[in-house]
Amino acid sequence: MKKTSRTIRILSLFIIISLVGFSTSCTSQQIAGVLGSIGGVPLTKEEIAKALKDALVQGVMKGTGLASKDGGYFNNALIKIPFPKDAEKVATTLRDLGLGSEVDRFVKTLNRGAEEAAKEAAPIFKSAITSMSIQDAYGILKGDKDAATQYLIRTTTEQLKAKFKPVVSRNLSKVNATRYYGDLVGRYNQIPFVKNVNPDLDDYATELAIEGLFKLVAEEESNIRSNISARSTDLMKKVFAQAPQAQ
Repeated sequence: MKKTSRTIRILSLFIIISLVGFSTSCTSQQIAGVLGSIGGVPLTKEEIAKALKDALVQGVMKGTGLASKDGGYFNNALIKIPFPKDAEKVATTLRDLGLGSEVDRFVKTLNRGAEEAAKEAAPIFKSAITSMSIQDAYGILKGDKDAATQYLIRTTTEQLKAKFKPVVSRNLSKVNATRYYGDLVGRYNQIPFVKNVNPDLDDYATELAIEGLFKLVAEEESNIRSNISARSTDLMKKVFAQAPQAQ
């Protein structure tokens, strides 16, 4: 009887959430009222927001941890940073001239710079998560398997670029990627009849480094949604048990 009653309450919760979900203008008070009206389902608006923030922080910590390992970018095809597209003709021409090893060395140091920068990324990402509202959390809870990551991308990308670019720039210089890139472009620009190129390496590396981190965060979010054992706190287990499961 108890199991049947609990099942009815949970089904009622999903039905009411679905109905409320049709209104894009629902307020935090309305959401809280819906949640509070279902006896035996102790989900408050604060719990939902905290669980979603915890999930994002967990994804960020795991993602930055993986990315910052030696080879974290370079050995991961999902996030490996290639030679800048705007300068692909530089790489092609230099390879044709027998300088392929120099190109490969640069790509490796480029990714090494991103790996070093990733070590400093977690606090930047975590500070951006704290502003999540109850409306954001509610939408994320009933959203797609990467809804939290998409929220982070949508609301923090420009802020993260501004804060992360100096970190990336410093670490590119630290591993000599900037110097190697300057040497390669310099050699290319000395070739007769070629059009000089000099794309901004810092902007390029920053954009792809952040994009790679978001991909890793998305993987962890999907894991949290679909794998109970990936939910590191009791609150996350309780809240995500009410969320649509990743397919």
